[in-house]
Amino acid sequence: MHTLNLGILAHVDAGKTSLTERLLHRTHAIDALGSVDAGSTRTDTLALERRRGITIKASVASFDAGDTTVNLIDTPGHPDFIAEVERALGVLDGVVLVVSAVEGVQAQTRVLMRALQRLRLPTLIFVNKIDRSGAHRDGLLASIGEKLTPAHIAMSRTEALGTRAASSTPRTSDSFRTELTALLADFDEALLASWVDGALPSGERLGRALAAATRAGRAHPVYFGSAITGAGVDALIDGITGLLPPAAGDPGGPLSGTVFAVERGPDGDKSAWVRLFSGTARLRERVPVGGDGLPARVTGIRVIEHGVPVERDAVSAGQIAVIRGLGRARVGDTLGAPGPEAVHGGHFAPPSLETVVEPVRPEERGALHQALARLAEQDPLIGLRQDEVRHETSLSLYGEVQKEVVEATLAEEYGIGVRFRGTTTVHTERPTGSGAAAEFIHTDPNPYLATVGLRVDPAAAGSGSAFRLEVELGSLPAAFVTAIEETVARTLEQGLYGWQVHDCVVTLTHSGYAARQSHAHAVFDKSMSSTAGDFRNLTPLVLMSALRRAGTRVHEPVHRFRLEVPAAQYGQVLPVLARHGAVPRDTLPGARSYVVEGDLPAASVHALERRVPSLTSGEGVLETVFDHYRPVAGAPPVRPRTDADPLDREGYLKRVARGAGGGSVGAR
Repeated sequence: MHTLNLGILAHVDAGKTSLTERLLHRTHAIDALGSVDAGSTRTDTLALERRRGITIKASVASFDAGDTTVNLIDTPGHPDFIAEVERALGVLDGVVLVVSAVEGVQAQTRVLMRALQRLRLPTLIFVNKIDRSGAHRDGLLASIGEKLTPAHIAMSRTEALGTRAASSTPRTSDSFRTELTALLADFDEALLASWVDGALPSGERLGRALAAATRAGRAHPVYFGSAITGAGVDALIDGITGLLPPAAGDPGGPLSGTVFAVERGPDGDKSAWVRLFSGTARLRERVPVGGDGLPARVTGIRVIEHGVPVERDAVSAGQIAVIRGLGRARVGDTLGAPGPEAVHGGHFAPPSLETVVEPVRPEERGALHQALARLAEQDPLIGLRQDEVRHETSLSLYGEVQKEVVEATLAEEYGIGVRFRGTTTVHTERPTGSGAAAEFIHTDPNPYLATVGLRVDPAAAGSGSAFRLEVELGSLPAAFVTAIEETVARTLEQGLYGWQVHDCVVTLTHSGYAARQSHAHAVFDKSMSSTAGDFRNLTPLVLMSALRRAGTRVHEPVHRFRLEVPAAQYGQVLPVLARHGAVPRDTLPGARSYVVEGDLPAASVHALERRVPSLTSGEGVLETVFDHYRPVAGAPPVRPRTDADPLDREGYLKRVARGAGGGSVGAR
């Protein structure tokens, strides 16, 4: 048996969970079809998911088709939960991207497809809801070619589109073979040569070429069908098993896996969802976990077979399992050595919103922090930020729906009622030039037993931050270099204006330390010897001095928007867009409506979403998706610091005395 780890991705309400349910039922993994509306689907297991009818957390089911075991990962469609999709992408062998035949290609569909293309993940497209009124085919295929990928081909022909009797059957005609040959000739020289000679390749030859192009992420077969009626699903299953690549990896090789989700049971015990790329993890064995590689003992292994959790003694390369005993595991951690297949995130934009959360009952402040820490453990992009000065806790979020889910989760799972303050936009800082600073050991005004010199240089947009060494290797103990590097990362979380600094390179230019000193009776004297705390405490002073000399500029997140409005309201909409800071780029007039596309500040997205329905008599459709950052015009917004401020040297030194151990600057 082969294994295939398959992701089901889609924009919200495209029918992704219903398709998952239909695949499980058609392959006899479940006896009865569940319903999203009734809250009875196999993969939406959270009470909140069943109540709201949306997928919030990625979940795993399994079915067998021929000689292939498919681990099916159902991911959220709502953009507020894109972090769940991000984590799933790194463990997939292939994807089915679901598009609604009625609503067509949405902004979220385009975001997902761009990520899939960057990763070269083999992708099939399933056009769902062909039985719904308003379903269309030719226009949708044109839209797929324009907005998703030109390298696509319709694998199905449809009849009675838009009715309950809608059907979908595989295309087999000569015109289909000609169309398929034209597509594949771009990727297969032998096929091109045969075609030029006038010979139409056989169906078997085309099938092999299509599988090769699909597995390479070059071609994207498009299937039409309905998750509700089951039309076209058999052909899709054939495509999944015949065109997508099975999981690779050597079960006898070195252990290498990725933690893509963590969960806690009612007793608080942690379990980790793991995809193994190489090797085998066995019950009661000790396996290295995380960046430090500290071993943990495997106390349980559970896989999903035919929709049912099954305990196993081992899990091997290519498989997905829930492993217990990895108490320190966090999302993104590796088991064993990180392999070339491991994916480390960065496929989607980070959250652009932030809000302060506080308990309804002040005495529950400690319990709230602990509960939020557990939620952040499951979702690192939730961005838990602790303000030590004002004793407040902030969360980074993707949208208002996610805020509602966090509130409901805290109430239902932890019994804590909370209030949220107004949502604010998360900005970022980028260096505008280069700057350097250094402080030397035994030299005023440096009170620490350490020498640190740092230079800050701007880097390419979107590159994040990097730390480099310009000092001689071995001139500083590795523990002290690590202390500097970790503190640089924490300090960059709050730049000159309080926002995280991105797109920069920080270089260690000077270093020095006082070697370990002991008294005559061999007792270590840290008053005479450098410690990691000296470097942790000094680094923020030096880095912020260098950053001040380099200068930074605050940038705001900008969304790309698409607004469809009735023609009668078009004239009323433009002034409203202008008041919300929107900049139209394209306007497409139609017979009954206008489509306006352009840029919109993230800070205005929620307000415009609330304004559109009343402005367009409920007929307007607004789509937004993060696109880029742009420099803020006018006075830059300032976010208050959450700890001792290295820019205020006197105040900083009062709070961070030598011997304090460091680690306060930028701490969450």
